[in-house]
Amino acid sequence: MKFNKYNFLIIFNLVFILNSFCQPTIKILFDAKKAETSGNADWVIDADQWNLKWNPNATVSSSNNQANAQRYPTPSQTLITASTPETFWTGALSYWGIDCVKKGYQVETLPYNGQITYGNVSNPQDLSNYKVYIVCEPNIIFTASEKSAIINFVQNGGSLFMIADHTVSDRNFDGNDSPDIWNDLITNNGVSNNAVGFTFDLANFSQTSSTVLNSPNDSILHGPMGNVSQVKWSGGTTMSLNPLQNPSVKGVIYKSGLGFGNTNVLCAYSRVGNGKVAAIGDSSPPDDATGDPNDVLYNGYIVDAGGNHQRLLMNITIWLAGGLATSTSINENTLEKIKVYPNPVSDQLTVSIENNLLDCSAVITDLSGRLVSTQILKENNNSIPLEGLSSGMYFLKLVLQEQLILTQKIIKSH
Repeated sequence: MKFNKYNFLIIFNLVFILNSFCQPTIKILFDAKKAETSGNADWVIDADQWNLKWNPNATVSSSNNQANAQRYPTPSQTLITASTPETFWTGALSYWGIDCVKKGYQVETLPYNGQITYGNVSNPQDLSNYKVYIVCEPNIIFTASEKSAIINFVQNGGSLFMIADHTVSDRNFDGNDSPDIWNDLITNNGVSNNAVGFTFDLANFSQTSSTVLNSPNDSILHGPMGNVSQVKWSGGTTMSLNPLQNPSVKGVIYKSGLGFGNTNVLCAYSRVGNGKVAAIGDSSPPDDATGDPNDVLYNGYIVDAGGNHQRLLMNITIWLAGGLATSTSINENTLEKIKVYPNPVSDQLTVSIENNLLDCSAVITDLSGRLVSTQILKENNNSIPLEGLSSGMYFLKLVLQEQLILTQKIIKSH
């Protein structure tokens, strides 16, 4: 083939597409800031040191022996293959974390000295950098600013996985345990109180339950990891639903033999603003029996309930990460072809869409949800002017036939 300027343009455009259109890896953040390693708990994906004491906050000393999880698990997750065992990392959530990587996600830990913020560009672990935030049995109450950050993160398209334990399970002896801590976040966050549509009960029980909702199309119960038919609570609690507060709230697993209603719920989820929330009432299901050698751990992830916990937790994670678009008729292949570039952007933002998305609305809002710009997309490649905006973080939302199909963070540079 004769090489001419047209061939050059084709090659140039292909290189540009490969570099500009590449979508970022979905990132999942596991919290280790709220005393998740206190007592006999070790709710982290990996730790290289065991030098913390929670009394009630973290103290670092060579004489202490609680897991001190670092931001990036080691060895590097880039080395994980389909056959990598969960012992590759050291943490009671290591199996879960490695399963996430095998699904193509990138995982990190928020260490004990990290910050829970949203929209703080100076914080490298700001929640805006992640799609899913997983908090397994927090034992320190969230501050007012942390609660505001978490709720704003969810409302703007983020996903929160809330895992509680039974009442009177205060591991660091500060007077707060996980049901109280989660209820405080839900009902007293200063942004949108009671928006999730459920609260945790102050209960303590152990049982195996097969009271699973008959919902064949539910992606939590029948998702990519398989079907969920049973759970085992080893000292856990329940939830109560309030559909009047959030009509989207749904209970999918219930306490044994008590039917399907708004009480005695073991697993629930809902949509909040543009984001998602899921919750379970026991921290035993994600425990993989390995981790801190100073703790007594049990294999709830694989052994208990015949492997159902692995399927349940991963189905929830995949749903939270956006792996199943159950809210819209737009399929996953179409969603993957939506391209937004450049990002960061200075003057003109380009949104590339498929033909079946023509006439969708591109809505840009600031962190508070204030409308900044709206435009109907009439072309496959649409230019959105942003010259007049101040530098900072914004959100692009694509809406088709009153359904939200995409939320993406946009950084406006000078």
